[in-house]
Amino acid sequence: MPFGLCNAPATFQRCMLSIFSDLIEDIMEVFMDDFSMYGSSFSACLSNLCRVLRRCEEQHLVLNWEKCHFMVRDGIVLGHKISERGIEVDKAKIEVMMSLQPPNSVKGIRSFLGHAGFYRWFIKDFSKIARPLTRLLCKEVKFEFDNACLEAFHTIKGALISAPIVQPPDWELPFEVMTDASDFAVGAVLGQRKDKKLHVIYYASRTMDDAQCRYATTEKELLAIVFAFEKFRSYLVGSKVIVHTDHAALKYLLTKKDAKPRLLRWILLLQEFDLEIKDKKWSENGVADHLSRMQIEEETPMEDSLPDEHIYSISTCELFEAPERAPAPPARAPAPLAQAPALEIFCGMIQMSQSSSFPWFGEIANFLAAEKVPENLKGSKRKKFFRDVRRYFWDEPYLYKQCSDGLYRRCVSEAEIPGILHHCHGSSYAGHFATFKTVSKVLQAGFWWPTMFRDANRFVSRCDACQRQGNISKRNEMPQNFILEVEVFDVWGIDFMGPFPSSYGNEYILVAVDYVSKWVEALASPTNDSRVVIKMFKSIIFPRFGVPRVVISDGGSHFINKVFENLLKQNGVTHKVASPYHPQTSGQVEISNREIKGILQKTVSITRKDWSKKLDDALWAYRTAYKTPLGTTPFHLLYGKACHLPVELEYKAAWAVKLLNFDILPAYERRSMQLHELEEIRHLAYDNSRIYKERSKAYHDKRIIPRSFAPNDQVLLFNSRLRLFPGKLKSRWSGPFTIKEIRPHGAIVLLNTKGEEFVVNGQRVKPYLADTRVEKGEPVTFCNPPHA
Repeated sequence: MPFGLCNAPATFQRCMLSIFSDLIEDIMEVFMDDFSMYGSSFSACLSNLCRVLRRCEEQHLVLNWEKCHFMVRDGIVLGHKISERGIEVDKAKIEVMMSLQPPNSVKGIRSFLGHAGFYRWFIKDFSKIARPLTRLLCKEVKFEFDNACLEAFHTIKGALISAPIVQPPDWELPFEVMTDASDFAVGAVLGQRKDKKLHVIYYASRTMDDAQCRYATTEKELLAIVFAFEKFRSYLVGSKVIVHTDHAALKYLLTKKDAKPRLLRWILLLQEFDLEIKDKKWSENGVADHLSRMQIEEETPMEDSLPDEHIYSISTCELFEAPERAPAPPARAPAPLAQAPALEIFCGMIQMSQSSSFPWFGEIANFLAAEKVPENLKGSKRKKFFRDVRRYFWDEPYLYKQCSDGLYRRCVSEAEIPGILHHCHGSSYAGHFATFKTVSKVLQAGFWWPTMFRDANRFVSRCDACQRQGNISKRNEMPQNFILEVEVFDVWGIDFMGPFPSSYGNEYILVAVDYVSKWVEALASPTNDSRVVIKMFKSIIFPRFGVPRVVISDGGSHFINKVFENLLKQNGVTHKVASPYHPQTSGQVEISNREIKGILQKTVSITRKDWSKKLDDALWAYRTAYKTPLGTTPFHLLYGKACHLPVELEYKAAWAVKLLNFDILPAYERRSMQLHELEEIRHLAYDNSRIYKERSKAYHDKRIIPRSFAPNDQVLLFNSRLRLFPGKLKSRWSGPFTIKEIRPHGAIVLLNTKGEEFVVNGQRVKPYLADTRVEKGEPVTFCNPPHA
């Protein structure tokens, strides 16, 4: 995988898992490029090793022999020593830390705690021991490494040497969790009991924030249990768990009906675990109790919020437990609905997503079904709730809303929205219309939810088929970057025109234009190969105008070849290549091509076979034509005088009727004055060109759509070569491709699926948004309400 990509590690891990999918958790474990094979005996381990090596050979994986260890009873895996005894710290890393001197700066303390913290789950009371050191990391504390810090430093080093051996989990045995809470912290210990002896797997503890410190004792004790199950979730899901706590009230909290909402949320979070709470005296729960009472550095507080779907489930249970409360029929409900049994509202089948969430209309449904008013509504929110609920009615098992057009539409939950949008936008009868028409089709189908336009707009913008349609225009161009040079003949642009009808064996024209003076040279040729380019430079450019500094061309093979590159390299010329399919990069030569072609079209004969003879006249006309960016003609800019034309002789211009002056001195003085004015003419032309290009850039940039790209973005590439009629129904956009680099002046480096790089202009790409996926729902059946 390339270095630097944010998803490279995950992609590499996924590749390894796919290669060894049938061997993992059976005879081996894989983490990135670390493989561990194991067996219960020497022969079994050798057989497993053969299977793994054979798989590596089939997949062409190369192993580093120096880093491999075979048939060992213990080894280092991910910085830990693994053996039949259990999991230990790596003595090699500990020996390095033992030689460290006490830190003398905040950076040194942070480095030491970072290294020691890697093994903190081996050390009991790590946070309490390290408290004097962590206190120095606070910005408002002055750095003073006193005796307490020195003692903590040496204590941690000693604890690393004598760190205990923790046991890996045995998935056949139940887990035991010991928790306790103090005034400012919670602590937990994960372990398993083997031969009536508890073996520790993990130590954990954390501080409580200011709000949590004000909780009641029961809330703090339950918070400790929730923290433990979140911390050890990967161990406990799907396993039998025994929780030991010194707070007896927690045993009966799970069956309590009128608990506080916060406790109910936490209880619901624990419903997915198979747990049993046992009361234990303080003396028997000393490990977790001590962890909760030690001083710990500030950590990120635990998120004790609960997804709303659990609150919705509680409301359901409360409704079932109160059958004597008969709901009043809604004001706008039809008669059959008003007569529906109040407590059968949640019976039947409801389609919900696997990752179901609390419906936005849950509070409204609870109120209409059993007049249960949300507890958190006060003041204006309460008034708004009762005002809005009048437009809803419940028809088991769905909720309906009367919209502004008077029609009733079913309220849709979040889990159903992607499927409905898919049918109303991307199905065979939807037509992939834009946001407004998609929403109109949803309303036409009889569905409603509050964020219809926002969700539809997001869905449409991420539709793969819609993103691959459309064209590019001038509004999609990148900001203009003009080339402004001072010295004439320093920068040349070259390009081929043609093929044209054969004219005396010639079919192509090679055009070269100077970027400062707009002076053009052209050469008619029978082919458009590198030999013509070499002839242009050796016969015209170099002898007449000298060696330039820069040559700009497109990426054609007649310009990109070893012969031409060697010629430029020998003369110290820099070759700049324009982005593919973006002629604006070499815009000056493209404009010259267009003007010369226009002159030839108007001067050639009907057969168009004499264009090669007319080429010199076209160049003469071009060189003596007024150029707006220069404020003069290319001829006048180079020679400091106007070009005499045949019309001046025929119609007797001023200089043509005067007698020739053979006096050398007056002629010398006049010509000398013209040459002195030449520099002034060129400075004036430079200023005119700069002002003209700045105005053009401002005009151009004002009319384009601002766009920004970043490395690792996904983009689609416009295919401008699709011109045939069968391709009209084919998408012009290919990809998606990954952006590797953003270059100046609008160039972007893309990566294809093979990892190959290529450069394009930003005008030809557009951002590609992730495809919208529709989750399949699963039926969830609610039980019948109990009878009183």
